[in-house]
Amino acid sequence: MEYKWIALTVTVIGIFMVGLDSRILIIGLPQVAKALHADPEQAIWITQSYVLTNTLMLLLIGRLSDIFGRIRIYSYGFAIFTIGSALTSLGMNSTEVIIFRAVQGFGASLVFANSIAIVTDASPREQLGLFVGINQISFRAGALLGLTLSGLILSFFDWRALFYINIPVGIFGTLWARKRLLEVADLDVNRRIDWVGFVLFTVFMMSFMLGLTFSAYGLGSLNLVYVLLPVSVVFLLFFIVWQRRVAYPLLDLKLFRIREITGGVVAVLLNVIAWGAFLLLLSLQFQLVLGESPLQAGLRIIPFEIAFLIVGPLSGRLSDKYGYARFTLLGLVLGSAALFLFYTVGENVSYTILTVYMVLLGVGTGLFLAPNLRSVMGALPSQRRGIGSALVSLFLNIGLTLSLNLAILFMSLTAPYDIITKAISALNPASLSVADKAIFFSSLKNTYFALGVINALALIPSALQIGRKRGQKKVGKVIALEE
Repeated sequence: MEYKWIALTVTVIGIFMVGLDSRILIIGLPQVAKALHADPEQAIWITQSYVLTNTLMLLLIGRLSDIFGRIRIYSYGFAIFTIGSALTSLGMNSTEVIIFRAVQGFGASLVFANSIAIVTDASPREQLGLFVGINQISFRAGALLGLTLSGLILSFFDWRALFYINIPVGIFGTLWARKRLLEVADLDVNRRIDWVGFVLFTVFMMSFMLGLTFSAYGLGSLNLVYVLLPVSVVFLLFFIVWQRRVAYPLLDLKLFRIREITGGVVAVLLNVIAWGAFLLLLSLQFQLVLGESPLQAGLRIIPFEIAFLIVGPLSGRLSDKYGYARFTLLGLVLGSAALFLFYTVGENVSYTILTVYMVLLGVGTGLFLAPNLRSVMGALPSQRRGIGSALVSLFLNIGLTLSLNLAILFMSLTAPYDIITKAISALNPASLSVADKAIFFSSLKNTYFALGVINALALIPSALQIGRKRGQKKVGKVIALEE
């Protein structure tokens, strides 16, 4: 087997499992919260601790990978992810599960930050769109399957079984990565690590993400939000100033001179905010408005999954041949149109209509993802692919985190917070009154509209990737040689 296929298959397994565990608890969250006697805030942290830890470590891991090698870091990540999964399955209370999910998230960050870079290093340039597209579509496929699989597992087993499946796959993936992957990257000979930058970035990101999380708790937590968000802004400014002054920065800000990178990562951020929150809202609509089980809700979302998985690799292959611009822009237009259509539906809308809208959104998302990532990864200098891959993963993770918090925040703007928390925490939809269901559904629809606007805004940075000047083609080479 050619090495490019070996690299693709090994990384697909890893990133698929990372995606799976980023979303596997969403549909079954009420059941897990009940089993652990967790309140709504603790329930949020059971999902958020995984993403938060993953996000905080990405830039440092990207830098370490450029220095010490992507294969070694990736293999360690797979092992830590497996250990974290085993510990989570043994958690006896919500606090333990939150901590063990953080361990799992740390391992996932090692896998996530290196997956795209390993594939990019091994792929011929004329097939980069296809290979990067398959790799990243595997992440979203895992996230999508997590919604369906969790409903299926919880229909027959205890919630701990959600994490049992990671253990044999993780052991196999770790051993396979150690045996088959080769370090083919041009590593950075400058081995200094910017620990000050890492601390500044960590304080900024923790303040920002905690502020967003507490903003979804209701009015009682607003004082914390008013402190955390300004702190995050101050430390972001400190981080930027430090990165411009230090000789070997954690994040090389010169990368943002490349329009494909800047436009691509911002477009990914906005797109994943809309995509991630949509799946949560649709799951809530099926379970709490229509009264379906977690398994039924997961199965109902399958049309979106199928459309996305069919179109994604195809758009990556076509972008290798025809360029990325037409696919990224068309994908965003179709995705935004689908979200606006969900805003128009009534409480008793037929599943056939919802299926058409889900397929439209799946097609739009599939068209956008692979060509956009091909643009970003193809523009990176080889010595910066580790940090570049981490940068893409960082914006993707921030989007996933924002999606959950913004969904609850948007809903709380049009519905009382106590109704939202009561609905999300309800194991029996019959416990909600008709009036509460109507208010809850109205808040869902308004949030669909807001997500459509956010997805449409991604057209602006995506358009920035188009029509770069000839002189800009040399920017990547200049960055690679400047040190």
